[in-house]
Amino acid sequence: MLSIKWLVGLAGVAACVYFFAVHNKKVTPVVNPIQNFQAERYAGTWYEVLRLPHSFEKNLTQVTAEYRLNNDGTIEVTNRGFHSKKGRWQTAIGLAKPVAGLNAGFKVSFFWPFTGGYYIAELGSQYEYAVIVSDSRDYFWLLSRTPNPSQGLIDEVTAKAYDWGYNIDNLIRVQH
Repeated sequence: MLSIKWLVGLAGVAACVYFFAVHNKKVTPVVNPIQNFQAERYAGTWYEVLRLPHSFEKNLTQVTAEYRLNNDGTIEVTNRGFHSKKGRWQTAIGLAKPVAGLNAGFKVSFFWPFTGGYYIAELGSQYEYAVIVSDSRDYFWLLSRTPNPSQGLIDEVTAKAYDWGYNIDNLIRVQH
């Protein structure tokens, strides 16, 4: 009898964690996402060019993100990078769900029930580069369809990041 009560209690805690972690997160992008976005054009492989440091990408080089559009409007995300200290490739697969009212806003989860904001703050007219922000100034990425975009683009995006309040001195240039 005690173990049944324990299981019911554990299920209740799990339900609460899920509800608060997934349903009660406020959408607060640092920069408003772009208005015109076509997910099918965004699909495919992107190279990470710039990022702010964080633990889940520490020591990663040659980082790519591949986006695949699902029939239900979600996007499957596969991030891949070479861990320079461990000498091996690392892969993380997640799911991006659209945020209602934000054409280029998503909640991405790589580890259920935790999600993070993924907002496309800028996108090249030919979908050749994208600037991604989140719900805090702790996360910033410049993605490109090529591993080595022009220095002019990098300088332009870095200047915008500064104007948006990011600490650009911490930006990491990803090696490819």
